[in-house]
Amino acid sequence: MAFLGIDLGTSSVKIIIMDKDGKVLGSVSKDYPIYYPRQNWAEQNPEDWWQSTSEGIKEILSKMGVKGEDVKGIGLSGQMHGSVVMDKDNNVLMPAILWCDQRTAGECDYITRKLNQANLTKYTGNKALPGFTAPKILWIKNHNPGIFERITHVLLPKDYIRFKLTGEFATEVSDASGTLMFDVEKRTWSKEMLEFLELPEEALPRCFESYEITGKVNSKAAEETGLKPGTPVVGGGGDQAAGAVGTGAVKSGIMSVALGTSGVVFAGQDAYSVDEHNRLHSFCHANGKWHVMGVMLSAASCLKWWVEDVNKGLGEKGFDILLDEADKVDSGSHGLIFLPYLMGERTPYSDPDARGCFIGLNITHDRGAMTRSIIEGVSFGLRDSLEIIKDLKIPIDEVRVTGGGAKSKLWRQVLADIFGAKVNMINATEGPAYGAAILAAVGIGEYGSVEDACDELIKVTDSMEPLAENSRKYEEMYQIYKGLYLTLKDTFNKLTGI
Repeated sequence: MAFLGIDLGTSSVKIIIMDKDGKVLGSVSKDYPIYYPRQNWAEQNPEDWWQSTSEGIKEILSKMGVKGEDVKGIGLSGQMHGSVVMDKDNNVLMPAILWCDQRTAGECDYITRKLNQANLTKYTGNKALPGFTAPKILWIKNHNPGIFERITHVLLPKDYIRFKLTGEFATEVSDASGTLMFDVEKRTWSKEMLEFLELPEEALPRCFESYEITGKVNSKAAEETGLKPGTPVVGGGGDQAAGAVGTGAVKSGIMSVALGTSGVVFAGQDAYSVDEHNRLHSFCHANGKWHVMGVMLSAASCLKWWVEDVNKGLGEKGFDILLDEADKVDSGSHGLIFLPYLMGERTPYSDPDARGCFIGLNITHDRGAMTRSIIEGVSFGLRDSLEIIKDLKIPIDEVRVTGGGAKSKLWRQVLADIFGAKVNMINATEGPAYGAAILAAVGIGEYGSVEDACDELIKVTDSMEPLAENSRKYEEMYQIYKGLYLTLKDTFNKLTGI
């Protein structure tokens, strides 16, 4: 008995096979291109997704010697917010506009102005951001009215793969939450938002819980992939919700921190709540409950920039060299603070003009201090989201950290010290694809609930306790850090205009 987890990322699809005991038997990744036809635009061809996915499924079954009939369920995860629009004959009408596309700033302003933020929060639990799906639909309406009039179906990226596998138009609540067309509290499409967009509800897919079966592999997909016709496909989850399942962050008190290219602070909650200032996203979770999430645009990418671009002469061992130097520097980096806004910021400021900078630099600082301050600055930025979560009275008992930055023991200790909380590593390292496979196992009844599956399969392998002396110093520095953006906001804006 085996389960497939498919994670449709921005640059590649990752496919894993998991056995019934949670062991990952193998994985494959298949790349596909991103197109940037204009400044601030980012698009992909949905057919590229399917070609890579179908080839990847066929390859992993052959590679691992697994027969199609041995796969008992399939779970889907993937990049959120993208728009796939199709006509009545199920043809894709235009390239998919991706989550990172920034063309819809004007549409976001229009939505907020016309509906006002209080109503947006009431209807969707969130504010209008360029990455979300609703502004993309409005952009199509404004700039390609001929295409808008032909729209019969709107799908999210992973749900296009579902359509190709099953022929069904379906999605699930966690991914739907990121469309700005979904009533997160009621776990259903928002009639008010659809009326505003002049989009009929029939154009949107039927919405399921993440662990529910949404369809079965059809004969055409079976022929292309090697899967058995009739294999169940469950709802799955948006990449962050599926990733949280893959780390076991499905119970109140467990918070996950993803130290990837971007940084994500994710906390599940048993009851729906929303930050009154909409600094956090409020979405449905993949376990039938809810979660809040803060996203900073540059996290481990700050260290990558420092090592590979600024200090690229160090070669292959650059990360090891710089991290070793940073480990020899006292906590606080001798009064040096790094602002990690290399790509603008999303939480808590939502400001594309925000800039990265070193504050407090003097002649005594060396490269090790600068490296450590980058690690500390990203961790301070993640704490911004933690503080909002605390304001919402969401309990935090432990932090589970994943992503490339989590490989650094130094970074895990700094995070523990700045958060003032125990930071744990876990045995699962396959991310959203693993969470999707777990959801598939729950969907066919192998486990009674998502929580039961995570309790059984995911174990803590390493823990970092906060060091009291370091935490006291970091508390003082954080109070300085969180005032720096407000001090420099106007300066950032002026620099953008030059």
